[in-house]
Amino acid sequence: MAKAKKAKAGAKRVAKKSSRKVVKLAARKPAKANGSKKANGNGLPRPSAKPYGQAGKALEGVKILDFTHVQSGPTCTQLLAWFGADVIKIERPGVGDITRGQLRDVPNADSLYFTMLNHNKRSITVDSKNPKGKEIIERLIKYCDVLVENFAPGALDRMGFTWEHIHKLNPRMIVASVKGFGPGPYEDCKVYENVAQCTGGAASTTGFREGPPLVTGAQIGDSGTGLHLALGIVSALYQRNRTGRGQKVLAAMQDGVLNLCRVKLRDQQRLRHGPLTEYSQYGEGVPFGDAVPRAGNDSGGGQPGWILKCKGWETDPDAYIYFITQAPVWEAICDVIGEPGWKTDPEFATPKARLPKLKQIFARIEEWTTTKTKFEVMEICNARDIPVGPILSMREIAEDESLRKTGTVVEVDHPTRGKYLTVGNPIKLSDSVSEVKRSPLLGEHTEEVLTKVLGYSAKELAELKSSGAITPEEKKKAAA
Repeated sequence: MAKAKKAKAGAKRVAKKSSRKVVKLAARKPAKANGSKKANGNGLPRPSAKPYGQAGKALEGVKILDFTHVQSGPTCTQLLAWFGADVIKIERPGVGDITRGQLRDVPNADSLYFTMLNHNKRSITVDSKNPKGKEIIERLIKYCDVLVENFAPGALDRMGFTWEHIHKLNPRMIVASVKGFGPGPYEDCKVYENVAQCTGGAASTTGFREGPPLVTGAQIGDSGTGLHLALGIVSALYQRNRTGRGQKVLAAMQDGVLNLCRVKLRDQQRLRHGPLTEYSQYGEGVPFGDAVPRAGNDSGGGQPGWILKCKGWETDPDAYIYFITQAPVWEAICDVIGEPGWKTDPEFATPKARLPKLKQIFARIEEWTTTKTKFEVMEICNARDIPVGPILSMREIAEDESLRKTGTVVEVDHPTRGKYLTVGNPIKLSDSVSEVKRSPLLGEHTEEVLTKVLGYSAKELAELKSSGAITPEEKKKAAA
């Protein structure tokens, strides 16, 4: 009997404990996420009730320590800044990014080279060789989410900021780097834009067959690699939400250029199985070698294309249009140029039959295009779904009102150089509206970042100035 009473009492205690657990779990509040008042069933924030474009920018709250200079790195950090990241650019006191003074067109003002690559950023001057300067950088590493650099190989390590040291200061820090080459025999080599185009395969496949390799005016080595690095950073930030830790992100310029040249690597493999029939030299009976040749203005997509003269070409170097003889609209092309018989003529009716005659075909199309301006050709062909594209000069692009309206071309006012044109964010998000703000003056935000971000007192700020950690060389000498 006594044993039965004890068993009942024990069962009651277990039941009470069990019920307390159930109550505790039931009372637990849903986890908040990203400032949302309530989360939905899967733990994610509820959709914002604010109108699109007014719910903050995509990377708002992300803090970037920008150790970049010239073009590849600044392209990356500017893109992140356009999406709302707080980008703090570190520059040498009294000197700054070398491009501030390169290709200068307005005396005593930052060059367009600098201003067009450093919008929406804050600039602070820090001497990384000064002990107190290193202390500032270490505090910024602890504060920021991402460090971006495009120094020469090993430079960051020599400054004392190895991956191990950075990761010890901030295990969540993402260290993103642009380098010329990835690991391998050339990893210690310096690389610039045209070097990257040459080593990434672009130059060997650009130009005309009879001429030398050519580099392109598009900065696919520098700006192209900066875009690749920005994607790597955003991916690392997303993964950090799951793992809680940072990682290294590397974008090699050779790799970035090759990624943009992938269709030529495709053709290199096709070449082993026979000639590349969409290349003009096939139709001309010119044999192929063992590497992808330069193809002039042939289309890289398998559809024959060529740049043709338009009305006014004799005096206007850009009075040309790119014309593609796409198979589905071949009959429309024949009607437009006045060759309706080609639609049924066995010599021209099929893509295979046309390949040996591309030179003749484009010569006939050019007879027609030279009677029209490039914009008239565009209008006529576009109405018939014939793919063409006018060769737009930089002047025409700068004056294009439609590009101004979309924010692709933006006018910015600068305190020392006045108004200038720049490119805006090429990627448009409907709920993260980009605003292009002028580039910072050298060291413009030094005191702001030190006091409001890192919490230095007025006394500490004065000590930093006298130590030379944030002071230009001429001021140090004057103080002495």
